[in-house]
Amino acid sequence: MAGSTKTSKKKVAASKPAKKIDLSKYTDFIVEETTKLLNIDSPTGYTKEAADWVKKEFEKLGFTATLTNKGGVIVDLTGKDKKNGLLLEAHTDTLGGMVATIKSNGRLQLTNLGGMNPNNAETENVRVVTKFDGIYEGTFQLNNASIHVNGDYDEIKRTWENCEVVLDEDVNSKEGTEKLGISVGDIVCFEPNVRVTKTGYIKSRFLDDKLSVGILLGLAKYIKEKKVTPSRALYAHVTVYEEVGHGGCGSVPEGCTEAISVDMGCVGDGLTCTEKQVSICAKDSGGPYSFEIVKALTQAAKDSGADYAVDIYPHYGSDVEATLRSGNDLKHGLIGAGVYASHGYERSHRDGAENVLRLLIEYVK
Repeated sequence: MAGSTKTSKKKVAASKPAKKIDLSKYTDFIVEETTKLLNIDSPTGYTKEAADWVKKEFEKLGFTATLTNKGGVIVDLTGKDKKNGLLLEAHTDTLGGMVATIKSNGRLQLTNLGGMNPNNAETENVRVVTKFDGIYEGTFQLNNASIHVNGDYDEIKRTWENCEVVLDEDVNSKEGTEKLGISVGDIVCFEPNVRVTKTGYIKSRFLDDKLSVGILLGLAKYIKEKKVTPSRALYAHVTVYEEVGHGGCGSVPEGCTEAISVDMGCVGDGLTCTEKQVSICAKDSGGPYSFEIVKALTQAAKDSGADYAVDIYPHYGSDVEATLRSGNDLKHGLIGAGVYASHGYERSHRDGAENVLRLLIEYVK
C-alpha cells in the first residue's frame, strides 16, 4: 500500500549506562596542582614563574616539555598516529593590571591586563612587581574610599580612572613612590584568594584557566600511571597570552590535525551547565566550533559517563580560535569545567574538573 511503512520486529537493546572508572585520586591531584598554580602570580606579560612551574610539573610526571620563545609550554604526551595529532590548549596567564600613572599623591592609576574589571577588583589586595626594585604590597581602592568622607560613594562609577592602588608604604607624593623604584609599566597582581571547601567547591580568582592546566596535569598523570598510549599523537600547549587574544597563535606541533581548547565552561542565565559538569561549547562570539568535533566530544562524554552540558557562550573567545586565525588547518573544539562568576571571584567544583578529565581520557584513548 502506498505510503505504508514496515515496522521492524527486531528489538533494540536498551543502552547501558557507561561504567565509570574511579578517578578520585586524579581529581585530588588536579585540585592540589591547581591550588599551587593559582598562588603563583601570572598576569599576561608576567608569566615566566608560572610557565617554569608548569614545565617542571609535566617533567616530574615523565614527559618532555619545552618552553616556546613566546613563553608557553609545549608537552609531548606521546601517542601513535603522528600524522593525525591532537593538541590540547589551556592557558596560565590571568587578568591583572599595569601601572599607567603615578599620581601626585603617590598612588597608582592602573590600566587593565586582559578583561580585569574594576567593579570586581575594588578592595582587593595587590602586589606591585617592579622592574628592578622588588615587590610592594597595596590595595586597589576607589579614589577617596572612606564612606564617612565621600558622600558620592554609591554613585561613583568604578572605572580605572576612578580607582587607585594605595601602597602599603609611607609615601604621599609622586617623588616618594618613584624613590621606591615603582614606575610606569610595572605589573600589578591581584590576590587570588584560593579556597577549597569541604563540599568540593573551588573558589578563587583566575580559575580561568589555571583549573584547566591542573586538569591537563591530571590527564598526564593518568596516562603515565595507567600506561596509556593514546591512539594518536597527543600534545598539550599551555599558553601565556590567551587573555589578550593571541595565546594560541603559532607553536602547533607538526602533524596535528585537531586542536581543543580546555578552558573554563560558562555558567549563568540562559545556559544549562553547572559547576559540577563538563561544558562542551557549540558556538561562541567567534562563531561555531566544528560540528564534527562537538559531536565527537559529546559522544565521548556519554561513553565515559561524564556529566556534561552543551552550550552556546554569548561573550567568549578561546585559544583555539586564535590558533585557526593564525593560519593553521585544524578542526577545533572547546570544553571546560563549569565556572561561575567568570573574570570575577570565580567558583567551580571538583566534580566539574573530574568530568572534564573523564571526557578527555575517553577522547584520547
